[in-house]
Amino acid sequence: MEAAAIVLYPSPPIGHLIAMVELGKLILTHHPSLCIHILITTPPYRADDTASYITSVSAATPSLIFHHLPTISLPPSLASSRNHETLTFELVPLNNPYVHQALLSISHSFSIKAFVMDFFCALGLSVAAKLNIPSFFFFTSGAAFLASFLYLPTIHNITDKSLKDLNTLLNIPGVPPMPSSDMAKPTLDRSDKAYEHFLASSSQFPKSAGIIVNTFESLEPRALRAISDGLCLAENVPTPPVYPIGPLIVSHGGGGRGAECLKWLDSQPSGSVVFLCFGSLGLFSKEQLKEIAIGLENSGHRFLWVVRNPPAQNQIKVAITDQSDPELKSLLPDGFLDRTKDRGLVVKSWAPQVAVLNHDSVGGFVSHCGWNSVLESVCAGVPIVAWPLYAEQRFNRVVLVEEIKIALPMKESEDGFVRAPEVEKRVTELMESEEGEVMRKRTKAMQNEAHVALGETLSSGVALTKLLELWGKTG
Repeated sequence: MEAAAIVLYPSPPIGHLIAMVELGKLILTHHPSLCIHILITTPPYRADDTASYITSVSAATPSLIFHHLPTISLPPSLASSRNHETLTFELVPLNNPYVHQALLSISHSFSIKAFVMDFFCALGLSVAAKLNIPSFFFFTSGAAFLASFLYLPTIHNITDKSLKDLNTLLNIPGVPPMPSSDMAKPTLDRSDKAYEHFLASSSQFPKSAGIIVNTFESLEPRALRAISDGLCLAENVPTPPVYPIGPLIVSHGGGGRGAECLKWLDSQPSGSVVFLCFGSLGLFSKEQLKEIAIGLENSGHRFLWVVRNPPAQNQIKVAITDQSDPELKSLLPDGFLDRTKDRGLVVKSWAPQVAVLNHDSVGGFVSHCGWNSVLESVCAGVPIVAWPLYAEQRFNRVVLVEEIKIALPMKESEDGFVRAPEVEKRVTELMESEEGEVMRKRTKAMQNEAHVALGETLSSGVALTKLLELWGKTG
């Protein structure tokens, strides 16, 4: 009898790959006889190197088998694009012949029970359909954003304006009233290629056999209910089953490069440190770094701050080119490192985020609100100051502040700049105010719910069992 396999198809960014790998590990925990095949696409832009990560995962979990698809060169007209979402979307249809080959090759030795795609890879659905393989989407963001994503064609049909020009509150089922300008960055401009791709992907989702979401019921009950009740799609479009199987996060961290900051945290009082970290792609200008430094210094609070080099002049504020370690003294205000050395630590480029958030000394997190970071913060019971930078992060900020109520908003000026007094104010509020304390208690309660959600009789465990039973009957 042929061995059964699930094929996973992540998009290139490392955050999406990590989430997909964690999904593979979760499936194996409950169904160790399955083989998990993961299709790896070389990103069409400079990104965090995934080779060492893939090597370590392969060594630790041999049932996860990686297939490297051939590298694709985008046409010069596209290769010069600085929008990493557009580049990723453009890559997928060019990849389809290789995905087809990979699925055929795997099917010679395995019975493929399901093909699970990242939402960026939606145009790969047609490949699996031709081979009669049941296809599922894995949505690496939250249920509220999924609701907005499914609702996008409806918004598209009721206005001919770009979202950035609407200047209105959008009433999306299951989501707090959403300022149109806070929708995901790639959807703001109707004439943008990325908008076209988002719209096209949204129309693919209802054609799938199911949508797996990295969230859990008690974190986003209203959004999950709205989706399941069919409120986010047009009347005549059926909603596929939704499987909230989160929180899926990397459970390990620390060691190696991260040892210095963990050792420093060991010497700080419980709950006293604010951690500032902005994901694998987020960058700030030199002027913005100086304002953050002044705000932190004036707050008087202890801090651990991950600093990366600013983007070169005229470059976008997303790390899709090579990044060297920053020269801190030239980037930060004169004397800042000396004046704050007894209560602050600035680390270059990277910190072991999961280990830091789970450290007893950490009491707050200034974050870009990438969904992986949000879940890591919830699982560690640490409240957030929400400072979005790109992708769907402004949307996540509204949800975290208004709906889930575990974050304070960092408020930018119209040009997106944040002044030192705002940094000082938000850090102080998070660490000292009554509102900050209420949020801390709420986040701790969410932490407990996150830890039990994956239990077999609770929401995420039940959703996963349903999915695995479905795959057991397939083929």
